[in-house]
Amino acid sequence: MGGWSWLCCGRSNAGSAAVRLPEPFHLPAPLPQWPQGGDFAKGTICIGELDVVNITKFRSIWSCPGASFYEPEGVPDGFHCLGHYAQQNDCPLQGFLLVAREVASHLLTSSKPALEKPLDYSLVWTNAGLNEDDNSECGCVWLPSPPNGYKALGYVVTKGPKKPSLEAVRCVRDDLTDTCKNFRSIVNLENVCQIWKTRPCHRGVRGHGIPVGTFACETESTESEESILPCLKNLDSNLKAMPNLEQINALIKHYGPTVFFHPQETYLPSSVSWFFENGATLHKKDIKMGDVILPGGSNLPAGGTNDGEYWIDLPDDDRNEYVKVGNLKSAELYAHVKPAHGGTFTDIAMWVFCPFNGPATIKVGFASFALQKVGRHIGDWEHFTLRVSNFSGELSSIYFSQHSGGEWVDACNLEFVSGNKAIVYSSRNGHASYPHPGCYLMGSEKLGVGVRNDVARSDFSVDSSTQYKIISAGHLGGAVVEPCWLQYMREWGPKITYNSRSEIDTVLSFLPFFLRFTAEAIFNSLPEELYEEEGPTGPKEKNNWEGDERG
Repeated sequence: MGGWSWLCCGRSNAGSAAVRLPEPFHLPAPLPQWPQGGDFAKGTICIGELDVVNITKFRSIWSCPGASFYEPEGVPDGFHCLGHYAQQNDCPLQGFLLVAREVASHLLTSSKPALEKPLDYSLVWTNAGLNEDDNSECGCVWLPSPPNGYKALGYVVTKGPKKPSLEAVRCVRDDLTDTCKNFRSIVNLENVCQIWKTRPCHRGVRGHGIPVGTFACETESTESEESILPCLKNLDSNLKAMPNLEQINALIKHYGPTVFFHPQETYLPSSVSWFFENGATLHKKDIKMGDVILPGGSNLPAGGTNDGEYWIDLPDDDRNEYVKVGNLKSAELYAHVKPAHGGTFTDIAMWVFCPFNGPATIKVGFASFALQKVGRHIGDWEHFTLRVSNFSGELSSIYFSQHSGGEWVDACNLEFVSGNKAIVYSSRNGHASYPHPGCYLMGSEKLGVGVRNDVARSDFSVDSSTQYKIISAGHLGGAVVEPCWLQYMREWGPKITYNSRSEIDTVLSFLPFFLRFTAEAIFNSLPEELYEEEGPTGPKEKNNWEGDERG
């Protein structure tokens, strides 16, 4: 794979151009020598009865317009392949396959082995011509037939019609597996066979599902997202491959992105302590005056739920406008470290606090309208998340949180500013995170109607590799003491009721009749919180604190 490779695609694609295979992706800089301790970045992870190794070097098998299929290369002695890998041709080759072996201590104690050979293979799809004499260049997708009590975790691809060897893969005892779902289409082979990337159904801090890196294959349309193939399950509750505190600091210092704010940004971030020290107040329902919040937040009510009894507000004196625009010099990102994919990955969620979220700008066709009220609120918590492989310590992807949703972006599609430090662009006024500069619409990109999210480089930036504080790492027990303010479960801003929607209605009233109703339908579909001035809850109240990120 050390350069461009060329393959033809079989008889059914005769006459088409040769397929250009993707180049392998490498991070811009070599990985450092991570601090020693535990099983982090040791290459092998024990998940109960199985040891698994992450293979990222592949040998190409077969390719077609749109996608290529690979088998793992350099499988260690004693380990077995569980299935093959597939990916699109229009992006760099960045993927993995897990290979597995039985843990020696379980070989004598288990009544049934953890791994078994398939009994046979069934042909799922092929582009071989029935009337062709030579099908040596055709592609074939095979499903292993597992013994009773075992499951296949991946498909096998061959170039040519010969059935794979029974030694090619292993099936896994079903109690060592978990359910998967299809979540990203790779290619549709001849509009007959849909190839999917999968991910575990049970994710987040308490999820035990481990992605194997294999693909799913559907030849019939189905309403269910659940894949017919399962994934692995981590039955070792110790999560021995998670990084210790020294390793976490090394990861953040090596990968911590630089966050760029828009050159016209008015409402910049600050540290939470700066916000408190400069007059932020705690209010209680039915009590007119607010209380000054102590620097560490020790007088904030801890625990409970967001019951509307308390909220935080800006200072009620001449410091109000001063605090509202933030203080970039004091800004720091707050890191929440947690296991992902059954402890085979580490998620480092980096939270940024802004004292104020500015009003929105809407776009309708070629015209943009800056609003005064819609979108604004006191207190703003935004975040992005680094996902790092616990096999090697390599950055896999970054999640960019964007208002009510977000997106995972693979490392190969990131911008890097220094070494392996990526760039995170924060949108003007709203502070949503994006991987590249530009204007992103919350609404309809196709029609050019929605709320603008403008992002660009500027002199306003925060380097999260140095300006950070680890606020939570549950897998380390008491090694990280959570700050008092993190236990505050109520809102970081008051709820102010007014008819902010009237601003958009005024804009819509000037539009041509044929465009007005289309634009109105798009704005009606946007999240309701856009039209309310209500402070957000803190990081620990978000569903991604223990769950996976929303895609």
